Amino acid sequence: MSAITVEHITKTYAQGNAKKTKVVALNDISFSVEQGQLFGLIGPDGAGKTSLFRILTTVLLADKGNAAVDGLDVVKDYRKIRNIVGYMPGRFSLYQDLTVEENLNFFATIFHTTVKKNYDLIHDIYIQIEPFKKRKAGALSGGMKQKLALCCALIHKPKVLFLDEPTTGVDPVSRRDFWDIIARLKAQDITILVSTPYMDEANRCEKIALIQTGRILSVSTPAKIIEEFGHSLFAVRSNDMYGLLQSLKQNSSIEQSYPFGAYYHVIPKKGFSDTDLVQYLETNGHTEIEVKAIKPDIEDSFIDLMKQNA
Repeated sequence: MSAITVEHITKTYAQGNAKKTKVVALNDISFSVEQGQLFGLIGPDGAGKTSLFRILTTVLLADKGNAAVDGLDVVKDYRKIRNIVGYMPGRFSLYQDLTVEENLNFFATIFHTTVKKNYDLIHDIYIQIEPFKKRKAGALSGGMKQKLALCCALIHKPKVLFLDEPTTGVDPVSRRDFWDIIARLKAQDITILVSTPYMDEANRCEKIALIQTGRILSVSTPAKIIEEFGHSLFAVRSNDMYGLLQSLKQNSSIEQSYPFGAYYHVIPKKGFSDTDLVQYLETNGHTEIEVKAIKPDIEDSFIDLMKQNA
């Protein structure tokens, strides 16, 4: 049995003064998460990730479709689901005027348990914030707030853990530390669904779903999605980076070109080689040209899938 199943879920919101404008947040999406799996929902802000998390944690009703967590229907069995899941929203939602210790005890009490009973599950995380246990939550750093929120989500020993953009807004070191914590939790056979807008975090997951404007673009392992890229890919630089992008977009032999760090990534049409590209750029007045064939990553795959599904 899958730990999470999502079948043809659709969710729309009414916007505008008269609420007549319909915005589709989730558009007929389906996927499943196996028990004990670390599954990533990868996509930019506004892709629909939070709407889906709110549906799966029984906070929001879908317009169409069905979803289940640990075999329980998110509508019919919402009370049971709330007792077996941990939910860490993207926005810090703990009590800012309570201390670290008070927040943790409060959430343990809500679930009719104690910090002591399940301390083994949060020990590795809590010891990092324990020196600040008397500090109010609102006075913690971003990374410490995330760790406290995770402790509160775990204190009742959930079967399924939902982490909605847990590393957004924290520094790179805290991001890395947080993913190390997630990996240790996964080793304890907790099913984890995590969302993130950071493409580089996709490789931390066993399986991912790429989502854009409420639609699932692909569901597979990160390696499989990259393997299915199916194009040549060049990293390109020249003396005039602004003019370079214009030149690339004007060439009909180039499928796509987009900024990527210090380079532009270029997807050529079949038969258009790196030598052809250099000659074209030289003809257009570019100097200090660098063109190298590279392997795609998840972000390249995501951009390509967006174009295919446009």
